[in-house]
This record gives sequence, C-alpha cells and structure tokens, in this order.
Amino acid sequence: MRSYVGLLLLAVVVLALGPMVLEMPAMGDPSSPANNTVARKYVEDARTDTASINAVTAIIFDYRAYDTLGETTVLFTAVIAVFAVLAGTRRGGH
Repeated sequence: MRSYVGLLLLAVVVLALGPMVLEMPAMGDPSSPANNTVARKYVEDARTDTASINAVTAIIFDYRAYDTLGETTVLFTAVIAVFAVLAGTRRGGH
C-alpha cells in the first residue's frame, strides 16, 4: 500500500511539472525571459548608477545587496551549525 502512495505522488508531480518543462525555452534563446530588460539594464547602467568600476561588484553589492545579505546569512548560519555539531561530538555528546 505504501509503495502505491509513493507512485501516485510521483505521477501527480510528473503530470503537474511535465507540461511546464516542455514549454521551457531552448538553452541560449535570446528571446527567453532570462534575457530580459532587467539584465540588460544591470550591464549597461551599472557604472553610471553605482559609480563602481567593476560591473560584477556593482550588481552584487548595489543592485542585489539584500539578496547577497540573505545568502551570507544562510551560509553563516550553516557554518555556526556545523561548529555546534562538531563541538558537541568533541565533548562526548551524540
């Protein structure tokens, strides 16, 4: 019975996501949503908007600062969790 539930769940996921995957644009398609005006604006206006010489730095630290802060917070939390687990095993904990 349990294996049927897993197979049913797999079928539902495949039926829900299958059509979406088939509608995805081809890799490198210039008219795909990934190549939109926001990315073009970042590249073209990064120097004038942010006064930064490096476009990558301008995008990461000026345009996407909150996103970068979130990623840094997640990474910092993961490192602290690893240290906490390792410190617990050193003292004889499980």
